[in-house]
Amino acid sequence: MTAFLVLLLAYTISQFDRGFLAVVGPELGRDLGLAPSDLALLSAGWFAAFAAGQVPTGLCLDRYGPRRTVTAFLVLAALGAAWLGAARGFPDAAAAMALIGFGCAPALMGALYLFGRLYPPDRFAMLSSLMIGFGTAGDLLGATPLALATGLLGWRPILLGLAGLTLGSALLILGLIRDPPRLPDPKRAPLLQGFVAVARTRALWPILPVVFVSYAVVIATRSLWVGPYLGSVHGFDALARGNGTLAMSAAMAAGAIGYGPLERLVRDPKRTAFAGCLVTGLAFVALALAGPGAPGPAVGLLAVIGAAGLSYAVLMAHARRFLPAHLLGRGVAFMNIVFMGGASAVQALSALVVRGSAGLDPGLLYGRLFLAFGLALLAATAVYGLAPRAPGAEPDAPRARDRSAAASLRKG
Repeated sequence: MTAFLVLLLAYTISQFDRGFLAVVGPELGRDLGLAPSDLALLSAGWFAAFAAGQVPTGLCLDRYGPRRTVTAFLVLAALGAAWLGAARGFPDAAAAMALIGFGCAPALMGALYLFGRLYPPDRFAMLSSLMIGFGTAGDLLGATPLALATGLLGWRPILLGLAGLTLGSALLILGLIRDPPRLPDPKRAPLLQGFVAVARTRALWPILPVVFVSYAVVIATRSLWVGPYLGSVHGFDALARGNGTLAMSAAMAAGAIGYGPLERLVRDPKRTAFAGCLVTGLAFVALALAGPGAPGPAVGLLAVIGAAGLSYAVLMAHARRFLPAHLLGRGVAFMNIVFMGGASAVQALSALVVRGSAGLDPGLLYGRLFLAFGLALLAATAVYGLAPRAPGAEPDAPRARDRSAAASLRKG
């Protein structure tokens, strides 16, 4: 329980870090002379650095364990937060955001590594969902509470306080976490070859597209576009935008927690994740078609996207079934590279689209953006339907064809 709570604090900070720019962005941008597209690039840089940090994260988890790995990285995140609090322009802010993102890389992976080493696979989804769900409190703190604090204190003191909190979290992990025994690599392969072995696992290939897209479109909406969308399309003021963001964040927390019990009820992470991704894709399409005259339904659809869209833990639990114990650190890190690489790519691409659509009616602009998000997720979900459910199981589509052929033979 102590390890869970200490790692939960680190993950909560990481969640706050990836979303605070959506709220403090207007003030930060005004002080540093940045356009909205520049802020989007800052956020994309956070996710790119976070994804890049998964490689050393996976290597260090397998070699040194989560205690030293998470501690060292969080110290870098604290330095990045202090740097951003003292930034004077875009280069400062970009470097600081990248350092924060890199430093947050093992915040969740350390917990997933411990869950995978200490508990059976059928408990992995539940524990991961609880960690992600409670950790999403960082998103809640980064909504209305952050908007109020920014108005009272300004964004620079908040970033300096964040640096101190992050450093304190690192010290708690160093003092309270105990690593599980290190497992030998039976093949004694170089550490980087472990990533190659994971990438060559064919069972993971149909899972990767939905991993790349599912989290990316949800976090891009939450981190970048929910505020501008509610403001420019529906006329929400700053507090109303914070409340709308809070509604989506609360739904994300509830959905992440709910996925664990739901998966245990269904007893199949693939079916659980497939249904969630399907609902999320359809909700994006509905949001795209809602138009500017329906603020209430728009906030409701954003909440549905947040609740159904945070299928990260269940998708990771599905992938976990195909990862051997000695490659667990590199395996979960590899999957997180795909998750966060997708987030970075979608944020950067959507920023370029918004920048290139200056002057376009906001309702039309965000309608096209959300429609693209929904269609991309639905296409990736269709590919995901071909993935095997567990090691040794055949893909669903061929298995269904085999059953149909067997039925025809029986009839004949």
